[in-house]
Amino acid sequence: MSLLDAFHTSIRLAGREDEPAPGIVLDTDGPVRRRYPATPGSSYCMVECPEGLGEDPDHWIARQVAFFSGRGEQVEWKTYSYDSPADLADRLVAAGFVAEDEETLLLGEVAGLVHDVALPDGVALRQVGSEEDLARVDVLLRTIWGEGRDDGSLAAEVRADPDALDVVVAEESPTGPVLCAGWLRYTRGTDFASMWGGSTLPQWRRRGLYRATVAHRAALARDRGHRYVRLDTSPHSRPILERLGLRAVATTTPYVLDGRSGAARSS
Repeated sequence: MSLLDAFHTSIRLAGREDEPAPGIVLDTDGPVRRRYPATPGSSYCMVECPEGLGEDPDHWIARQVAFFSGRGEQVEWKTYSYDSPADLADRLVAAGFVAEDEETLLLGEVAGLVHDVALPDGVALRQVGSEEDLARVDVLLRTIWGEGRDDGSLAAEVRADPDALDVVVAEESPTGPVLCAGWLRYTRGTDFASMWGGSTLPQWRRRGLYRATVAHRAALARDRGHRYVRLDTSPHSRPILERLGLRAVATTTPYVLDGRSGAARSS
C-alpha cells in the first residue's frame, strides 16, 4: 500500500480529518463528511468528500450551501487533487465557493525528520500547554496572520484533550514573545501524526527555528509510536520538508463559502 493509500484509508475514509471535540458535530450528509459547531458561529466549519460525490454531485453541493447558509456560517470545502468528480473545483465555484491558496500534502516517516538543528544563541525549544503560554502563541499567530484567525481555538483544544496534541515553541524567554510555534496532533489508532502551524516571526526566518520545531515534533511522534507524519505545506516550507525526506503525494485546496451573508467570501 502506498503512503497516499494509507493516509486516505486511515485518515480520510475513517473520518479522522477532525477528531471529536466538545461542542463539535461530526456527521455525514450522503457522501459528504461535515464538521461544524453545535452552536453556530462558535468554531470553524469544514466539509469534504473522500468517497466522491456519486452520480449527482451538484445535488450534494447545493445541500451544503443551503445547510450552512441556513446556519449563517462560513464553511470550507477541503478538496484534494484526486477527489472525484474530476471537475469538483469548477462545480464548487459555480455554486459560489471561492478558492483559497493551494497547499501540498506531504507524507513520510517520522524517523527521517529527527535530526539535530543548531538554534541561534539564546533561543530554546519548549513544549507548552498553560493558558498563559497558549495566549502567547495566539499573539504570534495574530501578528503573522491577522486578527481574523480563530483566536483561542488552540487553547480550547488543549483543554479538551491535552494528550491529543503537543504544542512546541521557540523562544528567548518564557515571558517574552514566541518566535516560532507549531503543534502536533496524534491520530489515535493509526500510524499517523500531523504537523500544523510552523509560523515564525519574519525577522527570525531562515535561522533554523522552523526546522528545529519539525525535528522536535517528529521525535515526539516517534516516541508515541507513530510511524508516519502528514503536513499540508505552503510553497515556502515545502522545499525544507522535501529535503528532509517527505514526499509530495497530492495537493489540497480549500474552497470557502460565506453563508453569513449568503455569498462567497472574496479572496
